[in-house]
Amino acid sequence: MEPRTPSVEELVALVKELRERVAELERRNARLEQENAELRRQLDEFKQNKPPSGPPSFVKVNLPPRRRKKKLGRPMGHPPALRPPPPEIHQEIEVPLDSDDGGICRCPHCRGELSDFKDHERVVEDIVPAKVVTTRYRTSSGFCKHCQKRVESRHPQQPPPADLPHAQLGLNALATAAVLKHDAGLPYRKVSRLLQDLCGITISPGALPKQMRRVSQWLAEPYERIKSALRESPVVHADETGAPVDGKNQWLWTLTSPLHTLFHLDPSRGGKVVLELLGEKFDGHLVSDFFSAYNTLPYKQQKCNIHLLRDIKQTSERNPDFAQSPFARRLKRLVKEMLALKKRWNELDDATYTRRACRLHDRLEQLGKTRWDDHDVNRLAKRISKHASQLSAFLLERNLPGENNAAERALRPAVIIRKISGGHRGASTAKASAVISSILRTARQQGRHLIDTVKQLVHSHLAGQPADMLTATSG
Repeated sequence: MEPRTPSVEELVALVKELRERVAELERRNARLEQENAELRRQLDEFKQNKPPSGPPSFVKVNLPPRRRKKKLGRPMGHPPALRPPPPEIHQEIEVPLDSDDGGICRCPHCRGELSDFKDHERVVEDIVPAKVVTTRYRTSSGFCKHCQKRVESRHPQQPPPADLPHAQLGLNALATAAVLKHDAGLPYRKVSRLLQDLCGITISPGALPKQMRRVSQWLAEPYERIKSALRESPVVHADETGAPVDGKNQWLWTLTSPLHTLFHLDPSRGGKVVLELLGEKFDGHLVSDFFSAYNTLPYKQQKCNIHLLRDIKQTSERNPDFAQSPFARRLKRLVKEMLALKKRWNELDDATYTRRACRLHDRLEQLGKTRWDDHDVNRLAKRISKHASQLSAFLLERNLPGENNAAERALRPAVIIRKISGGHRGASTAKASAVISSILRTARQQGRHLIDTVKQLVHSHLAGQPADMLTATSG
């Protein structure tokens, strides 16, 4: 039986039904695509907010051990490297061998008779436990009719009357607390706890900032002398970092030379701060990074080449096109060649060295004239064009470094203290911290004992004598 041919009406109805099914499928597909897009968006948000599965960026991952060409440590048969002997022996104790009633020395383990006797010296250095020494000063006072005030006698080792009503810290305790806080970087609470544990002296953490402000007032004169010494220095490094004070950000500036370091707290980050510290007559070189505040200063300057290398590296990680550009490779190689040439100052004759230095400077200027389609290339090219002479100035000055590592090293302890404490609560305490840190950093640069230095400077102030022990010239 042959199949029946559908009529026109049936075909029209079938087409209509198929069109409705197609429309329904299209609506369902559109809804599914919308749901899929929403799920993908949620997944992307989850990936962005999800904590990294691996360790944080500041944690170094354990890498497989490298194959070393030689074994670690000193070679076999090398003489030992021991601690230097102490400068003096405070006491000597004879330690003889045990002997029996017959005067025969015997082994303590098997009681066998000993022979082949030798003498030895065992030197042991230890710390004498500290103790608190309380001194009562019996003073007298009289009223001055001319000054209209009462004058009290004072011993040379007696500090002025304390701000604390029931306690007086001596110079040893004050100097120790200053070193623990501003050199070791301990917070005031731990300084108080350590003084109690080691010395048995009790002082609350809240009283320590008040005492540090007093110490900073006694050290004001040597602080100004450090500033004067920096103004006479042939090379000064400068840098700055944030310093929160009572929840508001200020700036901790540092100026450092080989023998002196000055910290200064200021609400401004402008170049006028450095101008006020160094003065208009500063004739040395100022070494700094590329922060725009330094560009307005009327000094001879040297820009940090390490900052430039660091910028090249960070830009290459962010911009692959920049990393593959000839500009990045040429600039990186050129900066390294300048730093390497400076290390050969004493190896090459003057004519050869000067010729190579001038050639590197010309290459740097020529590279600064480069213009590319890449934004980062043009940015660094403009920087080089602007600071070419300041980037290569160190090549023709023997004692002028080509980097600003000295200022960064000087600021690093302050940055660590800021991370631990979160900043200062008051401006007066923050400024006192800058003064004391300047004294301690300078004393450490000059190889001085920190606690003894603070004590001597305070004694000089109380005796009305000039505090010139930290004013050695930088040369």
